[in-house]
Amino acid sequence: MAATPTEEHRSADKAPSRQDLERLFALEHPDPHSILGAHPQAQGTIVRAFRPDAEQVNLIPDHGPAQAMMRRPGTDLFETLVQDAEPGFPYRLEIVRHHGGRIKAGDPYRFLPTLGEMDLYLFREQTMERPWEKMGANPMVAQGAAGVSFAVWAPNARGISVVGDFNRWDGRIHMMRQLGSSGIWELFIPDLDAGERYKFEVRPRVGGYHLKADPYSKATERPPATASVVYRPNFSFDDAHWMQSRRAREALRQPMAIYEVHLNSWRRVPEEDHRPLTYRELAVELADYLNDMGFTHIELLPVMEHPFTGSWGYQVSSYFAPTARYGTPDDFRFMVNYLHRRGIGIILDWVPAHFPKDEFALGRFDGTALYEHADPRQGEHPDWGTYIFNYGRDEVREFLISSAMYWLLENHVDGLRVDAVASMLYLDYGKRPGQWIPNVHGGRENLDAVSLLRTLNQRAYGRDPGIMTIAEESTDWPAVSRPTYVGGLGFGFKWDMGWMHDTLEYFSKDPIHRRYHHRDLTFGLLYAYSENFILPLSHDEVVYGKRSMLGKMPGDRWQQFANLRALYAYMWARPGKKLLFMGGEFGQENEWNHDSSLEWHLLERPEHRALQSLVRDLNRIYRAEPALWIADIEPAGFRWIDADDADDNVIAFIRIAPAGGKIVCVCNFAPVVRYNHRLGLPGPGYYREILNTDSEFYGGSNVGNGGGVWAEPVSSHGFDHSAAFTLPPLAVVWFAAPQ
Repeated sequence: MAATPTEEHRSADKAPSRQDLERLFALEHPDPHSILGAHPQAQGTIVRAFRPDAEQVNLIPDHGPAQAMMRRPGTDLFETLVQDAEPGFPYRLEIVRHHGGRIKAGDPYRFLPTLGEMDLYLFREQTMERPWEKMGANPMVAQGAAGVSFAVWAPNARGISVVGDFNRWDGRIHMMRQLGSSGIWELFIPDLDAGERYKFEVRPRVGGYHLKADPYSKATERPPATASVVYRPNFSFDDAHWMQSRRAREALRQPMAIYEVHLNSWRRVPEEDHRPLTYRELAVELADYLNDMGFTHIELLPVMEHPFTGSWGYQVSSYFAPTARYGTPDDFRFMVNYLHRRGIGIILDWVPAHFPKDEFALGRFDGTALYEHADPRQGEHPDWGTYIFNYGRDEVREFLISSAMYWLLENHVDGLRVDAVASMLYLDYGKRPGQWIPNVHGGRENLDAVSLLRTLNQRAYGRDPGIMTIAEESTDWPAVSRPTYVGGLGFGFKWDMGWMHDTLEYFSKDPIHRRYHHRDLTFGLLYAYSENFILPLSHDEVVYGKRSMLGKMPGDRWQQFANLRALYAYMWARPGKKLLFMGGEFGQENEWNHDSSLEWHLLERPEHRALQSLVRDLNRIYRAEPALWIADIEPAGFRWIDADDADDNVIAFIRIAPAGGKIVCVCNFAPVVRYNHRLGLPGPGYYREILNTDSEFYGGSNVGNGGGVWAEPVSSHGFDHSAAFTLPPLAVVWFAAPQ
């Protein structure tokens, strides 16, 4: 392994040995700087350049006359002796190309490493503060020259070059050097700037070479092209008020109504061949729509670059770059900033569970299983056809955690929803016997993944307690959203997948059969406070033959809309934050299609507009009534009135703000009106009706209680007071208790 280059390399040049030259010409030398560039000698300074693309190379000092460099016979190595030159003197090269044309360029091999010993130490220790500023491609000034520093981790490569438009994708011109035992290869190329396309030409120990995208690239070409792009931030955030207030915000005790969006298919431009909107167009249109509808947050299906649109972003190839499908990284930052200025938080789906096998991406990066396990029983998802990260490898852990922190810190994202956590936690996830290897204790738990998730959450919340991490975890793994110091994974929230499946199972049944599924409604409250839950009706539930939200509902068309209205009002009243996938708010008819726009034309029909109005009002009332959210995570915020009326398909409960305020929610999931239905109430006075999903304004039959009910001193359901309610069909009614 080559030593890290220092000033000593420039002190006294030794003529390169035949073996060194052979390795250089084979593009396998770990330290081409030890041969190329300027090296002091007793007679002066010798300058060497390896330019297989050149007919002639001329040395042009910043001070002094130009001089021709001589080609070593039978090679593409040019050299010249500069007398009386100071060590490190500045110069440029003039390249006369074989097929005509001349270019003048700085010599990459006259520069010291852009990563120092401390950087390498911190990288090895996984304590580098902002790794993305050192790894990948970073425009900078080195030794007075502007250019781009390239760095890539590939410890098992026999050689790596930077290739791009700037060298005609010729791997012989810009060979990188290996920095000590770190496994990092580095090269500073002067005269380059933002916008350059590039890849790494990686030569494994065995075989030819592979063109690999930069794992730390912060920008990419637009797919299906796969090159990385040098990025220099050119956008200034002005969301300081949002970011400062975020740090003081306790998300657990705030209203949270999340609108889940796939950017490619939310809204398209029919006049322009149905193209998707750009980040800047989306910023304005989404902000207007979310403000109108009253959602507090938006959650985006993965925007990290991905080669296959049909993966919806869940097979990521660039963990630091927003997809170029909708614009540049600056355009993406504009969208985040704009949403913040309009009072909307932004959550991104983030995918550390697996990555695709595309040749240009992370898989077998240096010819070995670098980011993944070598053994397919540990390193592959047989059902998904993807690789699993090696969470036990320090450099891989740091790569993933750095990606998460990059989105939170550099892009001002408010939260990350971590996809497929269950597949990370269990070694046998999606595998049959013989397809997986137990842990050191003989169990099925992935101990390295547990450690990674805990470290991620500790670091994220340690930097900014106002951010959110959210786990999509579908099993009964304990304490997912509990602090790491009590043995939890440290997430802020967990999706309540059990609630989602049970609730949709109940609502899919014809009401005549619902009495036999009543437990699907009530079971979730037995564990509702074991985690900090988000109630999701997500994209996964409206694809692959599962039908749209409206299509899941039984009955004729009127009953379908009534059922869906009731489902939403029940969900918004129940403990837990809310998430609704786009299109569900106005009753999308067909399943979601990732390649086409939502069915916005349906809003020309009154029943769809009415459903949208209900969701708008649900958000408005929800945000205005602390009882509906301030005590989501504690039993004191909820009390049953009647959980057992399976025969009538009725449930009723109270949401409670401990400091004052109560909302009574009464649900009738049968298609008949129930008159004089007595229910207990928490005290005397007038209970004002604040929402009725059967209102004619929402497309209902307008059955109700004349605006409210008076509590009578009649005992019922364990309460001293009660009222005789009129329960509209397939409807949910909210009442504000007297103060």
